[in-house]
Parts: sequence; structure tokens; C-alpha cells
Amino acid sequence: MIPKPSFRLSDRAGGLLLHPTSLPGPHGCGDLGPEAYHFVDFLAAAGQRWWQMLPINPVGPGGSPYSALSAFAGNPLLISLTRLAEEGLLSKPDIKPVRGLKLDRVRYGAVTRFRTARLWKAFDAFVRDGGLTSRVYLRFCKVHADWLDDDALFSALRRAHDNKSWITWNTELRLRRKAALRKVTDDLRDEIDFERFLQFQFDRQWSDLRKYAHDNGVGLIGDIPIFVAHDSSDVWARRALFDLDASGRVKTVSGVPPDLFSRDGQRWGHPQYRWRRHRTTGFAWWLARFRRAFAQFDAVRIDHFLGFQRVWAVPGRAKTARRGKWIKTPGAELFSTVRRKLGRLEIIAEDLGVVTPEAVALRERFGLPGIRLLHFAFGNDEGDRYNQPHTYPRNCVVYPGTHDNETTVGWFERLRREHRRQRHRTQMTEYERVLRYLGTSGRKIHWDIIRLALSSPANTAIIPVQDLLGLDNAARMNTPATTAGNWQWRLVKGRLTARLARQLHGLTDAYGRLPVSGGSSHPGDEPRASVRAVL
Repeated sequence: MIPKPSFRLSDRAGGLLLHPTSLPGPHGCGDLGPEAYHFVDFLAAAGQRWWQMLPINPVGPGGSPYSALSAFAGNPLLISLTRLAEEGLLSKPDIKPVRGLKLDRVRYGAVTRFRTARLWKAFDAFVRDGGLTSRVYLRFCKVHADWLDDDALFSALRRAHDNKSWITWNTELRLRRKAALRKVTDDLRDEIDFERFLQFQFDRQWSDLRKYAHDNGVGLIGDIPIFVAHDSSDVWARRALFDLDASGRVKTVSGVPPDLFSRDGQRWGHPQYRWRRHRTTGFAWWLARFRRAFAQFDAVRIDHFLGFQRVWAVPGRAKTARRGKWIKTPGAELFSTVRRKLGRLEIIAEDLGVVTPEAVALRERFGLPGIRLLHFAFGNDEGDRYNQPHTYPRNCVVYPGTHDNETTVGWFERLRREHRRQRHRTQMTEYERVLRYLGTSGRKIHWDIIRLALSSPANTAIIPVQDLLGLDNAARMNTPATTAGNWQWRLVKGRLTARLARQLHGLTDAYGRLPVSGGSSHPGDEPRASVRAVL
């Protein structure tokens, strides 16, 4: 059983959405160093209960955290070089920034080269100091051996193959022949130890940050994508759990069917699960995945929760998603097992998309809060009315938009342009509906939408930091169905001011979302938090 949580989604509270790579800092991307602690200070000063993030696993090509190289490992790019220097594993000259590292964007190639070189230096110092035989390091390796051993070998092998997918490796390694694995384990001993060292350092830094957040009344919300990438240690090490052929290539992959937005559908490309095999193991891999997530986070958002009721399975060789078919999935069995083995967990069901009655029944059976988006609340169809705040139950999580949406300012400007083009309209435009619903001129639309989210009945209101700052679509995190320019946005140092914290704190207080003693927060409760000058 996982211990009873101190942070509950049933409490009325607010939070901010910001991925750690988007934090400021001198080393090309945000990390678990000083700026992460400063962000916790800002959250506390602003009266926020939650810091929500995207998946924190190692990213593959393109930098997407939703196509990670491991479902269990932490992203080495998030390891703070500053903290390694403070511990004596790096020198001050080692962590001096170099040309090519941007302050406002993550350039993954340059960042990876810079950070990896410094992490190797830190590893060499760790080895010289006897770190590989230290009790704390050996205990970490033992406790996490069920995923760490495979992940470290996979990562070392992938690096030895110029970061090419495991499906391109020779047959002996691709299919994990025992003799071949024994040989490369000996040949790549230093590289494997380096990968274990990275996960050890990530875990230590993460644990310290989480404790600091808890000490300041802030809980962490993580993200579990339903699927994992084909090029991942999980699929390579546990092929029987995924729908692969004898050579390891995908037989069926994930996606969504054709719709009004895409006549070919979307072919996401993750391997489908062999759910029958998962059943026979008692869903052991999923249980391990949830244990790992809740060892790091206080609540977790499950991406594409609808896939636990049914998935669109596409033939592996198909170039589009048109030829797919719906396949039922055993979500009820899985979540019953999770609850029986791990207890009641704080889970957000990301239920965006074509929601079936069966998916709604699955979510409600386990009492999981779904998601409502304000950007989807002002159109003409029934789905838009579903997203209007006056219809919300308490048991849901409201966002202006997610990491896949435009920023609020970018969204509103698009609606304004579309409104101006519709000269011969016969019905109210979406732009006009926004203004009427909010009773606003739209001059500070981001604050209007923030106020709407915080005032809604939803227990949890999460605001993207881009919206808090009133940024346009240049600050957008991801544009679905595109491959360039995503996951790169970074917060400019100094933008999260004490004045901004006071402004957000005031609204959070006005709508009964301040943290309170006793673990409950609803209108009328007395607030505990006070505004502090930060950053």
C-alpha cells in the first residue's frame, strides 16, 4: 500500500502547470536546481497547492516527454549541475555556460552535449571518491534493480549504437540473447555504471525538491502517458507485454481514427499492449509503474485515460490511421487491481476527445476527476456546453488549456481574427460568446479566464504559467501533429514577481482555494498561507 496522501484532489485548491525544463537557468534547460526551489517559493507565496508537470522521463528524438526512452527512469537533463558543483563533483569552471545554450528556448542537441560532458566529469569524481561502493548508492541500485538494471544496460547500448533505435541492433542484442547480454555487460561496465549514477543523482535531487515543496505546502502532480515508445527500455526488456512480431517490430500501434480535423486520423506509433499477458501477470508492470509514479508525485494525471476503455489499433505497417479498428481494453480490471494492491490513489483522468458512455462509467466507477477546458467552452455544440463552468461538478480539474493548446492570449486573438472575417454571420461567433459569458472587454483576457477557472465549482484549478504571464502563442509548449519547435519554451528569469504572487494569491483567496490546516479547503474556510516576497 502507498501511504495515505497529505495532498488530496478533493480539496478545493489551485496550482500552476510548468514543466521543469521550462524553468530559468544558465545550462540550456530548466532543472532541479535553485530555480526549481524559487518556483516552489512563488507557488507558496501565491497560495497555490499544486505544481503540475509533464512526464519527467528521459526524452527521445524531438524532446517529447510523451515519447520517453523509459517509463521509470528520470530525465538526466533535469539533474542540476549547480548542485553537483556544490557537492564537489564539478568545479565552477565546469558549470560555466557556453555558446549555443539559450535562455528562452531549449535546444536539445546543444543542451544534451553540454550536460552529458559535465555529467561524465561528475561521474569520474564520484568514482574517485568511492561512490560506487557507498552504502547509499548500493542501496539505491538494489531497491530499484527491477527497472534500473535493464534501463542502464539499454541506455549504455543505445549510446554505443549512436543513439539508434534498438530495433536496428544486431539480432543477438535486439532479442536479448543471454550470452550477448553477458558480454556487453562486461564490455560496457563503465557506461552502465554511469547510467546508474545518473539515476541515483536524479533520485536524490528529486527527493530533496519534493521535501522542500511539502515543507512549503506544495504537492506535485505528475503525468503517466498510457502508452510507451517502441524505442524504450520497457519494450526492449519486456517484449512479451507489447504487440510485437518475433523480430521485435510493431504489429499494431496507437492512434485515433479519422475525424473532422484529420481525414487520415492520427498514427501515434506506440506499440499496443498485449492485455491478455498483462492479465496473466496480475498487471505487475502497471503496478510497478504506479508505485514509481507515486514515489515521486502526490497526484498523477493519466494521459489518454479513454484508452483504458478502448483503443484505436492501427496495423504497424500502415502509413495512416485509416485502417485501424477499436479494441476493448481491461481498464476496470486494471484499476480494480491497482486499488486493491496500492489503495486509493490521487489520479486525474485525462478524458479529452470522443468520450463514450463506457469511458464515463469507468471514470465514475473509481471516482476519478476528469478534465474541463475553458478554451473549449464557447462553441456551438454540446461538448462546448459541457466545458462551461456553470455545469461543472466539484470532482473535476479545470484548466484554461493544456500543454497541447494555444495560450489563452493566442487562443483569444485567433477568435478575434475569425470573428472579423465572418462578415455575414447569422449566429453569434465564439469570440462574442467569450465576451458575453465573461462580461468583459477582453483587454486582459488571461486574467478573465484565470478568474473564471478559480471561481468555478471544480475542486482543482490549474493555470499554465504562460497564461499567468499573459503570453501569446510564441510561448506555446506543443502543437499536436507537428514535429518541429515543440517542448522548447522557457520562462525568463524575473517574470514571476512578488507582485504577481500577491495578485494570484488575492484571487485564490477570494474563491476559497487557499491551503488551510486540516486538509480541507472550501469557501468559508480560514486561509493559512500568507504572501511572501519571492524571486
